[in-house]
Amino acid sequence: MALSGGAADRGSHSMDKSITLPPDEIFRNLENAKRFAIDIGGSLTKLAYYSTVQHKVAKVRSFDHSAKETDGDPLYEISVQEEITARLHFIKFENAYIETCLDFIKDHLVNTETKVIKATGGGAYKFKDLIEKKLKLKVDKEDEMTCLIKGCNFVLKNIPHEAFVYAKHADSEFRFQNTHPDIFPYLLINIGSGVSIVKVEAEDKFERIGGSSIGGGTFWGLGALLTKTKRFDELLQLASKGQHTNVDMLVKDIYGGAYGSLGLTGDLIASSFGKSATTDKEFSKEDMAKSLLHMISNDIGQLACLYAKLHNLTRVYFGGFFIRGHPVTMHTITYSINFFTKGEVQALFLRHEGYLGAIGAFLKGAEEDSKLLELCWQLWSHECISRFDMLEMDRLDRQLVNLPLLQDPTSYIPDTVDLTEDALAREYWLYCFEDALDGVVKRAIASQKDQPEAVERAEKFRQKYRHKVQTLRHQPFAYGSLTVRSLLDTREHCLNEFNFPDPYSKIKQKENDMALKYYLKVVKSVEELSWEQRQFTLVKGLLAGNVFDWGAKAVSDVLESDPEFGFEQAKQQLQDNSGIDIILGVFPFIRELLVRGTEVVLASNSGPALNDVTNSELQILTERIAAMDPVIHAALKEDRLALVQNGSSSPCLDLSRLDKVLATVVRERGTDLVIIEGMGRAIHTNYYAMLSCESLKLAVIKNSWLAERLGGKIFSVVFKYEVPSKAQGQH
Repeated sequence: MALSGGAADRGSHSMDKSITLPPDEIFRNLENAKRFAIDIGGSLTKLAYYSTVQHKVAKVRSFDHSAKETDGDPLYEISVQEEITARLHFIKFENAYIETCLDFIKDHLVNTETKVIKATGGGAYKFKDLIEKKLKLKVDKEDEMTCLIKGCNFVLKNIPHEAFVYAKHADSEFRFQNTHPDIFPYLLINIGSGVSIVKVEAEDKFERIGGSSIGGGTFWGLGALLTKTKRFDELLQLASKGQHTNVDMLVKDIYGGAYGSLGLTGDLIASSFGKSATTDKEFSKEDMAKSLLHMISNDIGQLACLYAKLHNLTRVYFGGFFIRGHPVTMHTITYSINFFTKGEVQALFLRHEGYLGAIGAFLKGAEEDSKLLELCWQLWSHECISRFDMLEMDRLDRQLVNLPLLQDPTSYIPDTVDLTEDALAREYWLYCFEDALDGVVKRAIASQKDQPEAVERAEKFRQKYRHKVQTLRHQPFAYGSLTVRSLLDTREHCLNEFNFPDPYSKIKQKENDMALKYYLKVVKSVEELSWEQRQFTLVKGLLAGNVFDWGAKAVSDVLESDPEFGFEQAKQQLQDNSGIDIILGVFPFIRELLVRGTEVVLASNSGPALNDVTNSELQILTERIAAMDPVIHAALKEDRLALVQNGSSSPCLDLSRLDKVLATVVRERGTDLVIIEGMGRAIHTNYYAMLSCESLKLAVIKNSWLAERLGGKIFSVVFKYEVPSKAQGQH
């Protein structure tokens, strides 16, 4: 998460040039690196490069069904193929390591397409000759502020929960902000040696509107004089232990209490270091450092508030060497902003602000390659290994945007429960995911029985995911926000990393084949019912299909022990996912809508997640259903049934990051009802989502702890119908 900058000033450490760096862990895919950028500060170097990465993806392909089929023929063919994607790598390390790192890069640089390395930061001049000599690349210096803003825009647009509010004494120290498509305008307060205040209005429209010479350098310089401590981080460490009221003169020290007529509280600082002029005693280093930190933070905070008010801006981000995720610094800045704006403006910090310059320099160098910049990127991983901090991002092959039907995109929060704030829920879900790990490993191996090395890869997956879960138990903020969605997505991500792109593909194939045989029978039995009975049966069928979830332990236990457990038994489990869910649950339901004359947009995952149907699988299933059902056939032919991918590869759903094509279809067709189905999409996420049209959220609770917390029993039903008004929806 890059919320601690403790390594920043260990420049005195030397590194044995003969040391072997772990290339697989740090400089990944270096042999395919195409373009480089570097940001060298006073003590830290941030290297950026773009590479191509090969990874495995699960593909399905329809068989030719024109020939006469036998009962044993599968519906479609499953294959695992190699695919090449673009990945951005960012590596942060101390300047003391730079020569060894450059040597390593030189030895492994094979396929680079460029002869230039974009550089920014003050140290770029200092190390220019070394870089050119080692890498045989010409150093092309870029403007620091331009790089900083470009990098800031990039992370705000592409990394969910990049920005956060710091609240030292709250249950949840870090409150992560949702990513909004419109990030402009904002104010960036960059605190390095001095302070730069930049107003950012658009991608390439920004202006330095102010600044101050009283910044991080002032804190460091005066701190060194006062405490004889020469190291920046040690100075901050002293400040974190100090008590500024021993040095600062407060309002109550002057007036004997609060000064009511001026609206001043007694504990307000009236004069920084005021007591040192009148008190004849020695002050501790800790107290002086804390007083100095407050003095400079308050000065910067007031300046930031005045500029924010002058330019009518409410989004104010703080970054730079002075911040670097240090709790004591973030707290003093936050306190200052809250005081001067009476809570109207929040101090916002960035998880990856240490990388902004390197990202910006890379983007400057990539401007001639529009493909690199025009699409969305997603965070692949962020890890710390030894003294190296690494950030990797993958390019998506689609643009992600808001669902146009969100009532208020700026206040939309996908996740129902924040596990950083709910300690009981956090402990339960972390235990739950750790407990389910053996089953996931078993499923991954079973999906690749023909590959002997699958066992070894599955074991690596187990170790990595367990480590992540255990880390989150002690540091809930380690990877940003913590929710059931993030735990599910991280698990899917780890499976992909070790080449298990779709462990449930064969289960889905089997379920789909079986369900197709019963489709016409289900449709025929539904048609024979009265209108009221039919609606009830269709909804019950939709929910029964939702019971089939190999990701829910209670369900997978039943399915493992009773392979004959079927659709009727699922309906009986309900109180008075792939195949069975889609074919016997969803399709009869949408068929009823189509018969009424309703247009239907059926959105499904772009990539695999648990046993959820993917868009490519759905295309094949729909084609087969249409071949035996005239209603579905006619709807497809007349374009009254559209199949669209949602841009997600998650069991959950973030309505602020949907495929742009889906958003366009929704807008153009004037969608007036949204149905969100499943525990991941309608309970773990979007339970409280407010839409500008009617919505129906339905799911079966397949987790006994969650059912109990919601006041029900396992396999209870949630059926939440809402209308877009200020009044509460009907339930």
